[in-house]
Amino acid sequence: MVHMNKEEITKMQISRIEKEVRDTPYHKATEHHIGRLRAKLSKLKDSQKLQKPKGGGGGGGYAVKKQGDATVVLVGPPSAGKSTLLNKLTNAKSKIAPYEFTTLTVIPGMMIYKDARVQILDVPGLIEGAEEGKGRGREVISVVRGSDLIIKMSDIKRPNAINTINEALYNNGIRLNENPPDVSIEKKLRGGMIIHSNIKQDFDNKTVSGIAKEFGYTNAEVTIKEKLNIDRLIDSFSRNRVYIPSLTVLNKSDQSKTKRRPKNIDLIISAEKDIDLDKLKELVWEKLNFVRVYLVRTGEKPSKNHPLVVKSGITLNEVIVTIGEEFAENKKRAVIWGNGAKFPGQKVSLSKRIKEGMQIRFI
Repeated sequence: MVHMNKEEITKMQISRIEKEVRDTPYHKATEHHIGRLRAKLSKLKDSQKLQKPKGGGGGGGYAVKKQGDATVVLVGPPSAGKSTLLNKLTNAKSKIAPYEFTTLTVIPGMMIYKDARVQILDVPGLIEGAEEGKGRGREVISVVRGSDLIIKMSDIKRPNAINTINEALYNNGIRLNENPPDVSIEKKLRGGMIIHSNIKQDFDNKTVSGIAKEFGYTNAEVTIKEKLNIDRLIDSFSRNRVYIPSLTVLNKSDQSKTKRRPKNIDLIISAEKDIDLDKLKELVWEKLNFVRVYLVRTGEKPSKNHPLVVKSGITLNEVIVTIGEEFAENKKRAVIWGNGAKFPGQKVSLSKRIKEGMQIRFI
């Protein structure tokens, strides 16, 4: 009798369900069944990520202390130039050599741009099969999941490596440049599944109910507020998903004569030759949705002496929360100058939304 460990059993179950999904023709009569199979498959793959693999590929991930206003992770295949880029953008001194897997741990650096302190992490090269623990894939994935922005990076001669990165991240529950599904799920003590949607979906309520039950929801009220496909519906029930903005960059532009930018590539740079690194910094700022406001102290004239980097579109009240509880005490209104003010020194409520360059005195 052959004894299998938990990891081997999970792999066998995944393989069996994948085959059943492939072999089952999709139509209205099978929609519910396939929906449940794909939900079960998603749950098994999520559990697979939590299992410690045999051999040297496992571990719970690198311990990285988040610092600054945001954390950006450089993700890409070995020898794509991530270490060179990190050294050019920040104060880091990541080891550089022309062979694979030079970076064997997480190397942090701090980029200062427009008064923002952006922590950039160089992680070991992400290779095919990372989600199964190959290379240092699981450790890399754990760091990526905690980031505020992902820079997917390959070099000009390997643009197809981006597809491998996308697949590895997607298979690990990382959704790039997406908002979470607009679905609310409220557990109930009784009453079965109650499903609301004013938007016509390509699946019926039976399919929604079946997928919900695969994720442990027997009694719940589900409200779907946007048009979804089956994958996004499954994502709405999964607790494994994270939604992170990303940029896609090709390095080593100095090694190619072509100036054409491939589809779905945000920028082509040369880290070694300092080509278009300023453009990359600006794209990072924009993707992080940052703006600067300026705090004006009591008794001071409006100036740009005290910059504060915050997310675009937040309210003055949220700015106070960012500064801290002690500062927030007894602050009921604000006086503003510059962008967003109808006239210099306008008094406004704390529900006022900030704008880039706004100068603020809280009162």
